[in-house]
Amino acid sequence: MGRSDARPRARSAQDQEDGARPAARNVAAIPCTGRLCLRCYAVPSIWSSVLALQTLMMNTTHPTLYPDVNAVLQLLLSSVQTILGDHFIGMYLYGSLASGDFDQSSDVDFVIVTYDEISGDLFSALQAMHARIAASDSWWATELEGSYVPQHALRRYDPTHALHPHIDRGRGESLGMKQHDSDWIIQRHILREQGLVVTGPAPHTLIDPVLPNELRRAVLEILHGWWALMLDDPARLNSRGYQSFAVLTMCRMLYTLQYGTVVSKPVAAHWAQETLAERWVPLIERAWVGRQNPRSEAQSEDVNGTLDLIGCTLERSQQFEILALKEVQPPCSACPSSSF
Repeated sequence: MGRSDARPRARSAQDQEDGARPAARNVAAIPCTGRLCLRCYAVPSIWSSVLALQTLMMNTTHPTLYPDVNAVLQLLLSSVQTILGDHFIGMYLYGSLASGDFDQSSDVDFVIVTYDEISGDLFSALQAMHARIAASDSWWATELEGSYVPQHALRRYDPTHALHPHIDRGRGESLGMKQHDSDWIIQRHILREQGLVVTGPAPHTLIDPVLPNELRRAVLEILHGWWALMLDDPARLNSRGYQSFAVLTMCRMLYTLQYGTVVSKPVAAHWAQETLAERWVPLIERAWVGRQNPRSEAQSEDVNGTLDLIGCTLERSQQFEILALKEVQPPCSACPSSSF
């Protein structure tokens, strides 16, 4: 959730014919589970499957249900362990692989936890290793997106010590040093609560709990520090991939502001379609379809609709600004529907 600087890339004809990749999913096909407040309503069809998936995936050779993804992850793991040696603590997956919503448009989100900061020769060796993996034949080799974070920085977010090695998905990307902004608060929460262990200690032993209002504050900071600027400079939204990303991100942000927790894109999209005003339903549906064709150009109707949704999300976020300053979350008020 948050911002994305990664550039969408074209899929070749060979990519399109590769039957090994998982089929795309449509949000309309997601079973309706009713209003999705995770604090008031049980959603066993989703979360029991996630927990079962997590139990199955705690191994280094078959961490996911996708053989081609596993092959790339095994190559990454063995290479990282060889380079880092005693500096290595663990490797973890989060994002759509952990939530059970992985499809052909997803990236492969990973975190490598280290004993201390990575620099010098170790950084250079990791950089060269990622270049070799990216040059391989696997579709997923350029879909890896992740960071190398020392254990002390993973424990709790400190913006003054948040510069870590990171690689974005996409062809031509390379490992570099990247400042982890407030979005990392959200990613730490996802990793702690849903992360898949490839190898290493359980995530909850490495990461302190992230409070609901910490998540709200992170969302508010990202909204005002990144997405508000889009209203004056919407050029990125001309890309179908980024426009779709923006719509689905607004759904996730609104959910987090409302309930103080984080859910996946399809869960948030389904909740938004049920909860927000009818005017947003077609825009959300088209965003889910559009993410399958990220290199195409977004329709002007969808760009304008996305700008309206960003503006309305910013307006709606104002009611949470005082709440987000508090450390104790109030009880849920039966999840009232919104006319927003």
